[in-house]
Amino acid sequence: MSKKGKKAKMPLSDEEQLLLFQQKLLAEEEMAKKKERLLSQFLKDKLAKEEHNSALNLYKINTQWRTVLREVKTRELHKDIEILSQTFERVVDCKDSVIKSLATDLSEAEEQYAHALRSHLHSIDQLLALQRSRLNLLEESYNMELEALTKEFETERKTIIDQHEKEIHYLQDVFMAMEQNYIDSEYESKLEFQSMWDDLKNKNLEEKHFLRLHLENTVEDLWRRFQDALKSYTDATEDQKIAFETLKVKDERSSKEIEAQMKKIQKLQDSIIILRGKIMVHSHENEDRNQYIRKDKELVLAQLRKLKAQRSHAREISQENLVKLTLESNATLKALRKIVDKGEKILKLAEICRKFETEEEKVLPFYSSVLTPKEQAEIEEIYREELTEELSKVIVNYTGMENFWKRYNKVKLEQLSLQQRRAQLLEINGKLREMLKQYLDGISVSDEVLSQLNPLFIVNHRSNLPQPLSTPTTQPGDKQPPTTYNIIEAAHVISHIL
Repeated sequence: MSKKGKKAKMPLSDEEQLLLFQQKLLAEEEMAKKKERLLSQFLKDKLAKEEHNSALNLYKINTQWRTVLREVKTRELHKDIEILSQTFERVVDCKDSVIKSLATDLSEAEEQYAHALRSHLHSIDQLLALQRSRLNLLEESYNMELEALTKEFETERKTIIDQHEKEIHYLQDVFMAMEQNYIDSEYESKLEFQSMWDDLKNKNLEEKHFLRLHLENTVEDLWRRFQDALKSYTDATEDQKIAFETLKVKDERSSKEIEAQMKKIQKLQDSIIILRGKIMVHSHENEDRNQYIRKDKELVLAQLRKLKAQRSHAREISQENLVKLTLESNATLKALRKIVDKGEKILKLAEICRKFETEEEKVLPFYSSVLTPKEQAEIEEIYREELTEELSKVIVNYTGMENFWKRYNKVKLEQLSLQQRRAQLLEINGKLREMLKQYLDGISVSDEVLSQLNPLFIVNHRSNLPQPLSTPTTQPGDKQPPTTYNIIEAAHVISHIL
């Protein structure tokens, strides 16, 4: 123990003091960091607890508020259900009474409908019979016109075809005659050409024979002279004889060829001259014939064009007639279809309107005239003066529609009366709406009502209505005016009190 105390009391060096001081500083820094960590962890735990508690409290408040709202809502719903049940029972009672009345009306309406249906079917049968008779008459007239047009067309067609065939036969005969004439003229010209060719041939042969005899005589004379000269020459020039003989052979050959060619050329020239003359003669004759034939051809073509134009004109007329006929037939069919559709539409409208007929209309569909006999007689006289023959004929066709026009006029009058009644009711409704609006404005409190004049609004014993300037003094014998009471709405008072 003494040694240890001695050692502790020994002084420390500077280095050891620095180390101790550094250790202390490190220990203090670690302690400060631990405290900061503990403080931050404590604050985090506290914040989490507070958040948990706040969420729990909010949930409790919401559950309690929901229960309160549910109770209030259930009370309101109970009240609404009671009101709705009462209104529903009232509506059901009204509907039951309406259904009973409608059932009785329906039974009566079925009986009246059956009676009206029988009368309506009878009138429809009459109208259908009338329409069928008119359609039959129109169909018969259409068929008669169609047959007449077809007969006219067939007759015109037959006449045109016969005339066309006759003209074709005539043209064929003319063509055959012209062709026969041309063949005959060609045969005659051929015979004339052959005879002239034979004459020329014989003449050329005679001339050739005469020339041959003349040439033979001259050649014999020349031959004799040549023989004499040849002998003297052969005696003088035997060497040139051989060459001369060879040249002589060549000369004979060339002379023969030249002679033959000259004869051919002469013959061809003579034949060309003869043929040219014949061609000129035949060309003049053929030109005259061709001109005559051309004139005939032009006349025939002009007649053919006229016939073609007449045929095309007849075809156009027949085609126009057929087009007109088809258009008129289509127009009549469309008009008849429109009439049928209109009749069906009228029947459908009649069936629809029959549902809205009253009992009186079902029992007595055609009302009796309200006019007196004198008034009816005056009206008939006026109509007789104004009516013409055409109009009277048209009116006779529509005498069966008098009952229809009676009912139509009756419906038109009822429509006009209902329109007037509707206008009156709309006017009354507008007045009632204005009165109701004034009443509601008087009993309600809003900014618009307060800004306007309101007889029920009184503040400090004063109304916002303008007061009269002077009040008439009451006499002792006069009646006193009725007393007026000012009324203040309870909601307005409660809102000011609360």
